Amino acid sequence: MHRDKRISRVVGVALTAAIALALGACASPAPPPVPAPGEDRVVEERVRAPSGGDSQELQVFGVRNAAVVALGRQAMEAEETGNLERAEMLLERALRIDGRDPAILQQMAEVQLARGQLGQAGSFAQRSFELGPQVGEICQRSLRTLIVVHERSGEWERVRKAREGLDGCRVAPPERF
Repeated sequence: MHRDKRISRVVGVALTAAIALALGACASPAPPPVPAPGEDRVVEERVRAPSGGDSQELQVFGVRNAAVVALGRQAMEAEETGNLERAEMLLERALRIDGRDPAILQQMAEVQLARGQLGQAGSFAQRSFELGPQVGEICQRSLRTLIVVHERSGEWERVRKAREGLDGCRVAPPERF
């Protein structure tokens, strides 16, 4: 009788361990850790800096609302002092004035990325890319933002596609005669 209870207990423990191992094998790997907001310099190092304001590439700028430009400058100043909440608030005001300004959409994407809000950063960068000229610095920054977002989300096929799109942003200016 005691032997049957002992066998039942051993079988129960073994069965529980087997189920735990099987479930552990089915789990997907955890996404890479997201650095705490403020500690992450990815916006400066991977999104903005690579452009470097290269004058050898074609840049296309549309006519912009002066109030939107001023709010964008104020947001950049707030961001430089580490006040991401104020930068976000100023950019939201700018987007209420002109919700289709690719530069403001991209700036908002970068603020969201710095705050660790990957979903919002990706949405704003995608809108900036779609509404923007799809050449030049804004195009490149949008795609580099999407690359970072997709890397951190483990979406490697999207990373590959965004990297391929970067070459399309680099267009030589027409020759001048």
